[in-house]
Amino acid sequence: VLLQACGGGLVQAGGYLRLSCTASRRTFTSYKMGWFRQAPGKEREFVAAIWSFDGGSTDYADSVKGRFTISRDSAKNTVYLQMNSLKPEDTAVYYCAAAGRSGYFSESRGYDYWGQGTQVTVSS
Repeated sequence: VLLQACGGGLVQAGGYLRLSCTASRRTFTSYKMGWFRQAPGKEREFVAAIWSFDGGSTDYADSVKGRFTISRDSAKNTVYLQMNSLKPEDTAVYYCAAAGRSGYFSESRGYDYWGQGTQVTVSS
């Protein structure tokens, strides 16, 4: 099972980026998919999650609420993270993840499959 993340880059503060994560197969029908990020010298942290049921309900870390939006396109087996009003503190490697089970949606242990990560750098 592969998750391929892309869309990272260098952007100025206040700018935007859209990350994409494409699943290789039925991973996409996983119970939930999420985005995490890891800045240099820091632990990996939860960013956003989307469930495959309940109309695709979502949840976000407080630090990104109102700026980031997670969504999914079932036809393309892809989940997106639209990031607006970016701040220098958003600089990190962003990872997408998937899980076929419930629980721990905001913790790494709640996910079974991980993408390779894509670098997001926000300059001040």
